[in-house]
Amino acid sequence: MKATGIVRRIDDLGRVVIPKEIRRTMRIREGDPLEIFVDREGEVILKKYSPIAELSDFAQEYATSLAESSGHVALITDRDAVVSAAGDVGKQWIGKAVSSAIEKSMTSRRTLLLPDSDDAAPPADEVWNFHSWVVAPIIAEGDPVGTVILGTYEQGVGVGPIEEKLVETAAGFLARQMEQ
Repeated sequence: MKATGIVRRIDDLGRVVIPKEIRRTMRIREGDPLEIFVDREGEVILKKYSPIAELSDFAQEYATSLAESSGHVALITDRDAVVSAAGDVGKQWIGKAVSSAIEKSMTSRRTLLLPDSDDAAPPADEVWNFHSWVVAPIIAEGDPVGTVILGTYEQGVGVGPIEEKLVETAAGFLARQMEQ
């Protein structure tokens, strides 16, 4: 565990303020759920809660099924990072931070189809290098909690309406699993 040197007092309602610098670094937003752990030494540990990570085994099986049926790389993310990946070189994606295009899909609550053209090149800050991809947000209990993605690296091979329906169906199914 890394010490920050920051000390906070508990207020009369039992609340502690997490400093803005830590919230920004850890990508903790207002309303984000946190899990509370207590270890044997009596330390209290706060961890970002990811409902999709709770379904990680199921999400991995679903990603594998999507990749096999579509022939593309299939990824499932939570709000911050890739939690499941399958397909051609898919495993390299596990833990990779989500891109701005994925954040846009979640905040706009819309499926994004990034076509096979130079006009749709990702911004310079992107580290996601698919040639063509589709992103559908997972909306559980009214909140965006992650995405389902199908992508391809191959020139001339694009994603289209079929892949769009696949990711939308997968996102809806995963959302229903989290709500149960």
